[in-house]
Amino acid sequence: MSTLKYSEEHEWVRLDGDIATIGISQFAQEQLGDVVFIELPDVGKTLEQNGDAAVVESVKAASEVYAPVSGDVIEVNGQLEDDPELVNRDPTGDGWFIKVKISDTSQLDAMMDETAYQDFLAGKT
Repeated sequence: MSTLKYSEEHEWVRLDGDIATIGISQFAQEQLGDVVFIELPDVGKTLEQNGDAAVVESVKAASEVYAPVSGDVIEVNGQLEDDPELVNRDPTGDGWFIKVKISDTSQLDAMMDETAYQDFLAGKT
């Protein structure tokens, strides 16, 4: 499995060539609680880094998911439509949100690796 990179907004990216799979972190899904609905972008939509990518609704709140990288949406996780709780069960695996053909891989340089993200979270508590 390739390495995850994390944003300060608790999204993660797994890069495979120029395809970025994007989801939310374990921490983010724990903060949200039980996810009940996810609104994903349309395939073909162009996302801008830090722009709106999706909406997650939980029993606690609705929350925006921001695009950690810019690019065109090439796939959405259709499983989430019928089973949004998949995000709670496996946020960094089967609970991914979208796949994006990344337009600028250097955007990943500013993101955190697992160790830096854990340190970031430790500073938050």
